[in-house]
Amino acid sequence: KDPNEDTEWNDILRDFGILPPKKEVKDEVEEMVLRLQKEAEVKPYERMNLNQLREAEDEFDEEDMKAVETYRKQRLQELKSLQKRQQYGELKEISGDQYVKEVTNAPKDVWVVIHLYRMSIPMCRVINQHLNLLATKFPETKIVKAAANSCIENYHDSCLPTLFVYKNGEIKGKFIGIRECGGTQLTVEELEWKLAEVGAVKTDLEENPRKDVVDMMTSSLRNASINDS
Repeated sequence: KDPNEDTEWNDILRDFGILPPKKEVKDEVEEMVLRLQKEAEVKPYERMNLNQLREAEDEFDEEDMKAVETYRKQRLQELKSLQKRQQYGELKEISGDQYVKEVTNAPKDVWVVIHLYRMSIPMCRVINQHLNLLATKFPETKIVKAAANSCIENYHDSCLPTLFVYKNGEIKGKFIGIRECGGTQLTVEELEWKLAEVGAVKTDLEENPRKDVVDMMTSSLRNASINDS
């Protein structure tokens, strides 16, 4: 006999522990109803965007409207925050007469990186290529470039490339010349690390990409010092 059969005898055997408790057969329809009920517990405005909230205002009662207003403010704040983070995202060319407006007077708390360059200098072209990539990766940072002579008359080639990092109108970092900018073999990761060290970007790199090179140079200098002694 089927132990799950609904008979009086089976019920008696279950009461005495001779048969195991009857297995409950899941009702798919019941499960679906329960799921729909659970979904209905979520307030409709929690699934709406700002336009949908505006169109559905007449459907909410007074209590809902209070929650809707709070929710609307939260969504607006999230939207503004997202727009602020994504308002740049590309390497922009500026001229010397735009320097103050675009760099010194940039919006409060926005990091600005400006590259003074000359296209005849290969290292300047390399840095422009790297900054193109970094501007996309870090859209919250304003990254611009300007021909050196349009900003500083008779700016010497030995000072190029030049990178200035600003925040709130103050210079927070500067890299002047090929050596300070990282050398002719500079990689985009190395430039990212340099900018991260002064705070201009929030890198996901875990360590200096040139760590092995730096360690080797330090070791060589130490050994040279010992030999000289």
